[in-house]
Amino acid sequence: MADETLAKAGLYFDELNKIRVLEPEVAQQTAELKDECKEFVDKIVEFHQRADNFIQLADSLSAAVETEKMRAIGSRNLIKSMSKQRESQQLQLLALIGEKKLELERLRVQHESLQRTEAEQLEFIEQFILQK
Repeated sequence: MADETLAKAGLYFDELNKIRVLEPEVAQQTAELKDECKEFVDKIVEFHQRADNFIQLADSLSAAVETEKMRAIGSRNLIKSMSKQRESQQLQLLALIGEKKLELERLRVQHESLQRTEAEQLEFIEQFILQK
């Protein structure tokens, strides 16, 4: 009965027989809520840590990918320049071959001309010797 009178006045006894302003059930629920909130906050902190780790990992992978991308672009440009250089060199060699063919033809014609001249001179010498 004394408990009911105190309860009407808003005073309660806990399990240690201390006077409390809150009902024992409300105090217990409050303590449980406090524990759950602490667990929730701990989980949120852990989530933030994992998210930060994931972001750092993604950033490092992004940097590595960017580096490899730049390296691939550089290699591709080098291959293109080498290809163009090879084409230019091939054109130069073809032009040189054309020049050498023209020189060969000129020298062949000159050789034939010199052979005819030699043959004519030998014939002239034979005729000259035969006339004497």
